[in-house]
Amino acid sequence: MRTKRSIAWATIAFLVLVTAIDMAASEAPNPYVQPPVLSLGSGQAASGAMCTSAPRSGNR
Repeated sequence: MRTKRSIAWATIAFLVLVTAIDMAASEAPNPYVQPPVLSLGSGQAASGAMCTSAPRSGNR
């Protein structure tokens, strides 16, 4: 029981440490520079996903 508790505390401490290092090393995201979450009808082409490799109707 004592081993499980110490492993749990070590894991929590590690996660807190990683989160603190990440927050200290990075800056807050600027929501005005980020891409839109949903770009329905925005005119932006899809990129970097499986839907970009789908064959187009005119390219047969």
